[in-house]
Amino acid sequence: MDPFAIPSTFTTTFALEYGVSEVDMRRLYENAKRDQWNATRDIPWADAPSPDGRVIADELVDIYGSPLWDRLPEADRVALNRHVAAWRLSVLMHGEQGAMLACSQMVDIVQGADAKFFQATQVMDEARHNEVLSRYITDRLDGLKYPMPANERDIFDSILSESRWYLKTIALQLVAETFAVSLFKMMSESARDPVLGTVCKRILQDESRHMGFGMLSLPKVVSEASEAERRELEDYTCFALEKTLLGFFPLEAYQDAGFSPAQIDEAKRYRRETAASNDYAPFRKYFKRDLHGSMVANLARLGLLTDRVRPRLQKLGVTLPAS
Repeated sequence: MDPFAIPSTFTTTFALEYGVSEVDMRRLYENAKRDQWNATRDIPWADAPSPDGRVIADELVDIYGSPLWDRLPEADRVALNRHVAAWRLSVLMHGEQGAMLACSQMVDIVQGADAKFFQATQVMDEARHNEVLSRYITDRLDGLKYPMPANERDIFDSILSESRWYLKTIALQLVAETFAVSLFKMMSESARDPVLGTVCKRILQDESRHMGFGMLSLPKVVSEASEAERRELEDYTCFALEKTLLGFFPLEAYQDAGFSPAQIDEAKRYRRETAASNDYAPFRKYFKRDLHGSMVANLARLGLLTDRVRPRLQKLGVTLPAS
């Protein structure tokens, strides 16, 4: 996979006061220092894989429970499980590098030493996540990597070219990290490979801190925004949600597993029908409930769950409490 460049322009702020000015932000930084872990030392890479070769629960495969799934021989089910796992982990791996690059920019542009110190720790966290997912794919999935999906490329094109720290924070720490926390929770609880379960649990230790940065830094920005600025914050939040919640289908995984175009169409149709009926497998139900609940609660706390935003969230299928 070839690298690509994203042009960006922003102003670097040099902070000359290094004492504590934001107590909660400095505490987040102290927690980040305390909770560092080593992907080489702290993951049990030598542990045996699952006996049948599965990586994730079959319930996390889109066609699980469908007539198409029922027709598959056992060997093909295992192969599809591994390809879908590799695709999902590749998406997360690319996202971790995007987050590392975004946070390295944030060190330059956030105001004050407390925020800069914390963002420096997040750069390290995201580098470690990128490293551990890449090694997992190489060591446990025979190097089966997939390219960055278009939606993921779109959101990081936007984040990395944006010069304002608070818009980067909305897309990355508020939206993307909330999604990542719910996804890693689901995968840690449903992993069939014990090493994947450990990887996900380790990453989760860091992700909750990353969400914490957004919840500490954004309230003042939102509360002090003009009407025009508030509309921009709302619109950018909805853009990030649309790119995160829509358009992710593991097409290449199905192709590599030997599915025909007709079978892939059948898989997409089953996925749409299942989503429309809200008849998810238990793990997927938990993921949706956890993701939507956390996202809505965080938007409400920040003052971004407005009358302009609510119908756009409903269009995305997000469950909202009564206003």
